[in-house]
Amino acid sequence: MKRKFKFDDYEVNIIIKALIELRNQLIAEGRYTDAVDDLLIKLCK
Repeated sequence: MKRKFKFDDYEVNIIIKALIELRNQLIAEGRYTDAVDDLLIKLCK
């Protein structure tokens, strides 16, 4: 199922920063970051 959301630039920046923090935490724990990486790529397009 796909859903579309509309976010303004401020909201997108908050989401990106939160995903980067999550990614850094996963790296520190030695876990995979594939799902977070995919979301970051989608948001940056």
